[in-house]
Amino acid sequence: MLTARKRQRLRDGIVIPAHALALHADGSFDEGRQRGLTDYYLGHAGAGGVAVGVHTTQFEIRDPDVGLYEPVLRMAAEQARAHDDAVLVAGVLGPTDRAVREAQLAASVGYDVALVAMAGWKDAPEGEILAGVAAVAEVMPVFGFYMQSTLTGRRFGYDFWRRYAETPGVVGIKIAPFDRYDTIDVVRAVVDAGRSTPQGREDDIALYTGNDDNIVFDLLTPFRFGDTAVHIVGGLLGQWAVWTPAAVELHRRIRSLVTSGADVPLDLLRLGADLTAANAAVFDPGNAFAGSIAGVNEALARSGLLAGNRCLSDAERLSPGQADEVTRVMELYPDICRTW
Repeated sequence: MLTARKRQRLRDGIVIPAHALALHADGSFDEGRQRGLTDYYLGHAGAGGVAVGVHTTQFEIRDPDVGLYEPVLRMAAEQARAHDDAVLVAGVLGPTDRAVREAQLAASVGYDVALVAMAGWKDAPEGEILAGVAAVAEVMPVFGFYMQSTLTGRRFGYDFWRRYAETPGVVGIKIAPFDRYDTIDVVRAVVDAGRSTPQGREDDIALYTGNDDNIVFDLLTPFRFGDTAVHIVGGLLGQWAVWTPAAVELHRRIRSLVTSGADVPLDLLRLGADLTAANAAVFDPGNAFAGSIAGVNEALARSGLLAGNRCLSDAERLSPGQADEVTRVMELYPDICRTW
């Protein structure tokens, strides 16, 4: 349940890693490491929440032959009980019937918010997608999700996001088009809908970056429209599934600067470029992100948090040379590639 305290934490800004999936070397589910990973994110690393059932958790957990969607969501919820006010985000997929069923399941096991992935609606009209989002919002609060068009084959403009922001029950939006024009469209739409203000009203939509290639700059930037300037306050990111303690420290530093109005030091801009370079090794943009999930798992495995980089789908594997790239950035940027 999204309590008033958790809603305030969302508006203030927290680190939400996109939870990985733990598998044994033979591809079977590794419950021990799965539970341990949740404890790592919320306990050791100090993240403010976790997102489960999302792309990094592997969409194949929903396949009937795999049957891991409910067990994985339930395990994370059970482990999170030891961590006060952790915000639990459940990934749900369209179309509407499936999204509503998944939201009902997530709510029943203790999740606070549904992150609605629009890719499941494929080429459905925008009105149908918005109606589906509204249907999910009747079950539990919604976290919108703008996934990059290179993965979905579809762009959503200002008008769509204005209508999205006007939907009752939407409490946050993960902005992840990997595109500056599209990012600004979403922020402007939320501001114009009266749902994001510098004063931080109770019904404001919390803006979160999902742009793994531009994390620091998203969090630092005051997006200005007339006399109104607002900030993206947190991140719900696959990149933050790895090296999470460094991410929490970086986020805390940025939020302190933003809220104080202090000048941005040059080294923070350098860290932003470093983080984008490190993300390239993990997310594999040079191969159209083919190795992104395996890249996350590889980085986690090197710290003992996973048994290896194995994924449910045989198509999900490291690209040629990607392991060497992960090694290179971990050696080059030890301050941001820090697990413990």
